[in-house]
Amino acid sequence: MSQRNSLLSFTAALLFLLSWFGGLVVGELSKDFSQCLDFFYNKTPPRGFNYTAYQPICQQYNNTYRFASLYHRQHRAPLFSAYILSPADGKRPKIPWMYEPQLAFAGASPDMRPFNYTVDQNVFESQAVNQDYTNSGFTRGHLNPSSHQKTKDDRKATFTLTNIVPQKEGSNTGTWNTLEKNVLDRFKAFCNGSMYVITGVMPYKSDAHWIKNRVSVPEYMWSAYCCPSYKSNITKDMKKFFPTFAAVGRNDPSSGEEIVPVNEKAKPTVRGYDVKQMPLLELEVILNQRLNAPVSLFDGKCSKLQTSPLILVLVLLFTLIIFILCVILIFRVKISRT
Repeated sequence: MSQRNSLLSFTAALLFLLSWFGGLVVGELSKDFSQCLDFFYNKTPPRGFNYTAYQPICQQYNNTYRFASLYHRQHRAPLFSAYILSPADGKRPKIPWMYEPQLAFAGASPDMRPFNYTVDQNVFESQAVNQDYTNSGFTRGHLNPSSHQKTKDDRKATFTLTNIVPQKEGSNTGTWNTLEKNVLDRFKAFCNGSMYVITGVMPYKSDAHWIKNRVSVPEYMWSAYCCPSYKSNITKDMKKFFPTFAAVGRNDPSSGEEIVPVNEKAKPTVRGYDVKQMPLLELEVILNQRLNAPVSLFDGKCSKLQTSPLILVLVLLFTLIIFILCVILIFRVKISRT
């Protein structure tokens, strides 16, 4: 399937989300992720989502694309953010929260900007603002966390509210934070190349939840990674985590336990915000059921042949033997002609 057809097939599942996210929106930014496909494995966005119903954003800061998000303006929240993980080379930056100018003004600069003290009405209507989260009972939950971005500018770029969803404190600073650290540790220990991460949300199946009647609240967080090249001598107990793995986290202690069970022995501060880690296929099955469409997060399921050093040595030896035989054959032919 061509890249264009792959993008067009990114169309079915989110129609189910319209009860949560509302009607179709055609944004000014882009019709697809064509300007920032590098943040997706094999330059292919996830299949099965109806990206035409949402606003693809190639997140730009200081004239450089930093990651990608799929955003819905009417409900002022991203559905997912996609990025390439790279361990931070410094601390969490102290930076004002930012907004996406092109969501508010046609023809505006694509660079994200910090909020002014007085928020323009166009900005207020087109996306979430700081006041939405003030005294809301929810924290600003990063889909692309700053700890997964190397440079200071990359980390700063994650502080746009188009990368943020309402997340409960017990999840954000507790169980979900632990998951982010676990993924980072796996990358450092076992990945030989890039790790592609997609982190998103699942809405409530019915009775949409809001903060201040403006920003949609997710029932669950989810995340998946693709590490196509990893160490061949990986330990047996870690093999299940590669090349892909995924997780779903609770964002509502009162939700049912059919997707993520509750550990009643957990500390009170994180009880009900459990995170269940799972194979990629299990997450895709859950998304398929919730969205009623065949979601596929990574092209080819992130498959890449892992060649062991022994096989490489055998291939080199075989090649050397063929080369020597060819040389001998040529030498004999020359002798026979003399």
